[in-house]
Amino acid sequence: MIRLEGVTKVFRTRRGDVAALDGVALSIESGHFVAIRGPSGCGKSTLLSLVGGLALPTAGQVVVADRNVSQMTPAERAQFRTENVGFVFQMFHLLPYLSVLDNILVAASPGKRQEALARAEQLLERFQLGDRVTHRPGQLSVGQRQRVAMARALLNQPQLLLADEPTGNLDPETASGLLDLLSEFQQQGGTILLVTHDDRAAARAQRVIQMDRGRILDGQPSG
Repeated sequence: MIRLEGVTKVFRTRRGDVAALDGVALSIESGHFVAIRGPSGCGKSTLLSLVGGLALPTAGQVVVADRNVSQMTPAERAQFRTENVGFVFQMFHLLPYLSVLDNILVAASPGKRQEALARAEQLLERFQLGDRVTHRPGQLSVGQRQRVAMARALLNQPQLLLADEPTGNLDPETASGLLDLLSEFQQQGGTILLVTHDDRAAARAQRVIQMDRGRILDGQPSG
């Protein structure tokens, strides 16, 4: 499902070049739940952004679902994300002026509004948000906002979920509920790549990858 070959990502700053990733090689099979751990600034989120096609590597190849993401044009990467990848972030990234329903529908594939609407309504009921359809994010609890973000990520029935510290702002009970949703996605055949500092989140993964200074140290099975 995911294959990185000699991937390096260099950011240019006023103080010089900074290598966020340094020759990373990684392979993740379809249907696996993998967690990435390591200190802040070690390259975890950069790796996630490359896998999701949000950025391009400075060197190396990024292959996801048999597609070479690192060789796509910006338009091709946008289409690839819409069709194959769902994103869940710590800060939710909901639009404050849109309703719950419209926040989910922003992820809809062009030309598939009616199909997306039916799917969104199903997800809202499944995530116990059916009575919050017209609410705006500021009227929701933190847990409800994260469930909206999860529904948005699942709208297009992606093969891959990329989650960056999704439990970071959640209390233990709410975090457990979100992790249940992630596990359910994986049990249905989806692939998950999760960046986390949370021991409980990492314990749900089949495999935990340790990173430091832009490199992968190991990737042992969890537990």
